[in-house]
Amino acid sequence: MIEPSKRDWKLYRKKIGDWQEHYMEKLVKEYADYLCSDLPASTKFWEMEKRIRRDRKTPGVCIELRKSGMFWDIAGLINDRVISMDDLEEFSDGLKEAVALILKR
Repeated sequence: MIEPSKRDWKLYRKKIGDWQEHYMEKLVKEYADYLCSDLPASTKFWEMEKRIRRDRKTPGVCIELRKSGMFWDIAGLINDRVISMDDLEEFSDGLKEAVALILKR
């Protein structure tokens, strides 16, 4: 696999925070909708605890910024529907091709 370019790495570091913030806003809305349901409080509590524990491990919430893992992290963000390939418009063709290759696996 090719090494990410300096330009792509800089752009990725610039965008990742906004991508994560947008994703977490979506999660919070989903949580709020669930918490407003008619289910018993104990059911909602334990389901939310499980959901938050799972969600906080996704790249849309927590990610270790490493240049060497950037392609894999972007593919993970796409798989988790944090972003789409359209969000990579400003990135190089090489990055898009590398991510597309990972997604095909």
